[in-house]
Amino acid sequence: MISTFLVAHPWLTTVALVACLVGGPLVAVALLHRRRAALLLGVAAVVPVVVLTLTPASAGPTGIACAAEWSLPTLGRVELVANVVLFIPPTLLLAAAVRRPWLVVLIASAGSALVETAQALLTVLHRACSTNDWATNTLGALVGATIAAAVLYATRGQAPATPSGDAAEARSPARADQG
Repeated sequence: MISTFLVAHPWLTTVALVACLVGGPLVAVALLHRRRAALLLGVAAVVPVVVLTLTPASAGPTGIACAAEWSLPTLGRVELVANVVLFIPPTLLLAAAVRRPWLVVLIASAGSALVETAQALLTVLHRACSTNDWATNTLGALVGATIAAAVLYATRGQAPATPSGDAAEARSPARADQG
């Protein structure tokens, strides 16, 4: 399972977190005027979330199980940091696509709560829900949305560049009268 792999290689979650924090703004800027691409990539980034959270475990609780726990993610807590990292890309991409970062956070948080509820109630999954998972998923959504909001704020009013790179040309109507 992926958590076993991450425990054996704990540095991977830190690298992934740094990659999201450094690369996230660059990706958001690159996709700023490519909303369809951002939407498609955002939906694709949801797939690992669904697979990693709703795939049946080989062993685990056989009945309804839910843990109420509240721990802050630190770089040494691999599973908590992985939960944060898991929600940064889809939230960042979807927020860039729909231009409503805080709405995407609410949807991501509600989606995480639904996943945790499914893990608790669908005993065939052999999974347990955890308030830590929901909280760290929501924290990851907040990070992704904050990056998207910062990029949207910093680039507000900018028109997309044309293939030649001239943003002013992109704002003006077609230049059929110039020859």
